[in-house]
Amino acid sequence: MTTLMVTTMIVLLLLGFPMMIPLIAAVVLGFFVFFSGMRPEIIIQQMIGGIQPTALIAVPMFILAADIITKGHSADRLLDLVMRFVGHVRGGLAITTATTCTLFGAVSGSTQATVVAIGGPLRPKMLKAGYKDSFTMALAINASDIAFLIPPSIGMIIYGVISGTSIAELFIAGIGPGLLILAMFCTYSYLYARYHNIPTLEKATWRQRGHATVRALWPLGFPVIVVGGIYGGIFSPTEAASVCVLYAVILEVIIFRSIKPRELIEIARSTGLITAVVFILVAAGAAFSWTISFARIPQEIIGTLGLDVAGPTTVLIAIAIAFFIGCMFVDPIVVILVFVPIFAPIVQGVGLDPVLVGTVIVLQVAIGSATPPFGCDIFTAIAIFKRPYLDVIRGTPPFIFMLLLASALLIMFPQIALFLPSLAFG
Repeated sequence: MTTLMVTTMIVLLLLGFPMMIPLIAAVVLGFFVFFSGMRPEIIIQQMIGGIQPTALIAVPMFILAADIITKGHSADRLLDLVMRFVGHVRGGLAITTATTCTLFGAVSGSTQATVVAIGGPLRPKMLKAGYKDSFTMALAINASDIAFLIPPSIGMIIYGVISGTSIAELFIAGIGPGLLILAMFCTYSYLYARYHNIPTLEKATWRQRGHATVRALWPLGFPVIVVGGIYGGIFSPTEAASVCVLYAVILEVIIFRSIKPRELIEIARSTGLITAVVFILVAAGAAFSWTISFARIPQEIIGTLGLDVAGPTTVLIAIAIAFFIGCMFVDPIVVILVFVPIFAPIVQGVGLDPVLVGTVIVLQVAIGSATPPFGCDIFTAIAIFKRPYLDVIRGTPPFIFMLLLASALLIMFPQIALFLPSLAFG
């Protein structure tokens, strides 16, 4: 059964079908070949059940909030804030890019929106300052992937729904690894600028810094709403997502006046299209998960790989490798939907903390999204920067190495992810 389902998916992918079709086709074929005595309505029931969890309401809400602020002035204000404080140090522009990507990720929760909003305006400035284009594009792509780790992270929401793990704890757990990666990127940016003798910018006055801080206070309200609201027990993740949409509308339409009210209709339509794709994938993934679980395929795969007798660290390493490789070729959400049910039995068997596992998984998803050959953020960068594929990926190896190093540190020292959740939730 495993061979039939995998072969079906690979053939349909090679024929150019979108990922939802191979997923559904593999489920239907496997069901009718191996469970012919069961009612086919079960497939539809599993698909509907997959999109019933109320936590999924947060997905379209965070996507809508990200769409609104990406078209508004929030990114410019965050960029100006960071530039005023670190622009004058060695590698200041590169450090500004990495830091602003992290801040905007905490506002939007979207890696691709971050590439567009931050990478677009900063790339010409970095090129003018003397940075190589390969370094500039690689930094924007990989720093944007920190958005997949820190709240609000759609990857964390999908994993939490599939695995039954607390999304609030997952949100908080992603902060530590996200800051670790930011520190690595900033250090590398400093050393790169020093080695290539990149000139520094003029130091801003404290008056200019104060003005930039005041202008950025409104956009900085987003992480306060998400993290502070959840940590303080004021909001659930779903409620925080809804409040973020309201806050985004107030900010960009009423306060900044960067978006006209009638433009919200088009933004909502765009969000609806993206949400439809995500929910179809989730529904197909739920049916796929039920099918392979009913057929005991995860146990078969785990037994073949010898993971049923492996220790927790070995299992974590196997999970990291599987998700990293998977996201190099397939959409991150699909990889989460397919692989999480496969590894679920062994994760429970060895007693791994599901919050730690989720953080490791989402980190690999973030790395894979920026890794050749088919990382989705690479193609976003190609469209935004209008550069050929080889030019975009040329500077990525040092950043991929740092991200893999962060993965190793997270596996070796789980408290990087678990310290804040234990502090926040006891």
